[in-house]
Amino acid sequence: METYDAVGETNFNPESYHGNTRQNATWSPYDNNGGTVMAVAGEDYVICAADTRMSTGYSIMTRHYTKVDEMSPKTLMASAGFMADAATLKKLLKGRCDQYQFANNKPIGCVAFAQMLSNTLYMRRFFPYYAFNIVAGLDAEGKGAVFTYDAVGSYERTNYSCQGSGQQLIMPVLDNQLKAVSPLVLPAVSSATPLSEEEAIDLIKDCFATAGERDIYTGDAVELFVMNKDGIRKETMPLKTD
Repeated sequence: METYDAVGETNFNPESYHGNTRQNATWSPYDNNGGTVMAVAGEDYVICAADTRMSTGYSIMTRHYTKVDEMSPKTLMASAGFMADAATLKKLLKGRCDQYQFANNKPIGCVAFAQMLSNTLYMRRFFPYYAFNIVAGLDAEGKGAVFTYDAVGSYERTNYSCQGSGQQLIMPVLDNQLKAVSPLVLPAVSSATPLSEEEAIDLIKDCFATAGERDIYTGDAVELFVMNKDGIRKETMPLKTD
């Protein structure tokens, strides 16, 4: 609404057009759609898993959203956080994977893909993709590899990782079961016993079942993508649906 003062000048009140300006200032281009992704690497395998629930606030948008994508025959990528940004990021990366294969006559390996993802995230560091990513695959020697990232591209190679809304529930379990004993405690025996593929699958299922009981953004089902020398296979286990 426009009003006029004593000399006829116009006084503009923005709140009459747009409501409370302080409330409008809280708008954000990002949303957190929840969900949990994790990966565990073994001597000759890697397992990448994620739940299928996508939420916003207290509303479930879908119960059947796959958060793990095959980027190349030896590379899987899982993303939690803002699913619109995650989908945009994966579309860009798949195009770059196709360019790599065209230029080199071979699909991109997981180590090269991990570096490419880091460069892509860092390129957008001033307006980052709000996605928290894990890359899992087999390296050139056939050994399992897991790479974990923050939102602006910092990453490291590790044997296991977890991202998303269930991270604080799952990471203590993974540390307890898989992390090597500190060399300050046992200098001679500092490495954990590697799990077999079946044991790792059971551990991941237990982690998601536990997180699903306590995290409302993790649920419905967990999809496990198991990669080894024979290829990739998928397993699904139902979780709580409330």
